[in-house]
Amino acid sequence: MIIRTAKESDRNEILNIHKRAFGKEKGPVISKLVDDLLDDETARPILSLVAVNDDKLIGHILYTKVRITQTESPVSAQILAPLAVLPEFQKRGIGQKLINEGLKRLKASGTELVFVLGHPTYYPRCGFAPAGKQGFEAPYPIPEEHSAAWMVQALNGDALRNINGKVECSRALNEPQHWRE
Repeated sequence: MIIRTAKESDRNEILNIHKRAFGKEKGPVISKLVDDLLDDETARPILSLVAVNDDKLIGHILYTKVRITQTESPVSAQILAPLAVLPEFQKRGIGQKLINEGLKRLKASGTELVFVLGHPTYYPRCGFAPAGKQGFEAPYPIPEEHSAAWMVQALNGDALRNINGKVECSRALNEPQHWRE
């Protein structure tokens, strides 16, 4: 398996990965979100990576730009949304490899913070910790019982000490239906 930057020619396969990974109910919604994010100028710069096995795309991850409002310190930040692996390839560490490769590339590009709204027992394995406790408000309120699902990771050791505020996503992601865990 290799991980590489996604190409425009991968788009239909990427959308299919999300449809299959998220199932009949959520799959079409997440697939449309990915399609919209790839065209959303307010999401740039984006990092779109695919996992390839025997010339077949089996996983995809997308990181898009966010802004931190209500802070005086400028910061380069991204959000991981979404991550998908074909059902027959899940539980093999592919998602974790996509996350780690993305974080490595973002750190090299100067990104300081990365956010995610996701499973609170999965993402901490890759270094994410609750964002609310660090002083970061999600674009839409996260119910207290799901607060551990809103997470952040500093790619620069000082970033969490000097910054807090409200996260503002791209137009495509800044919709309330995408903020329900």
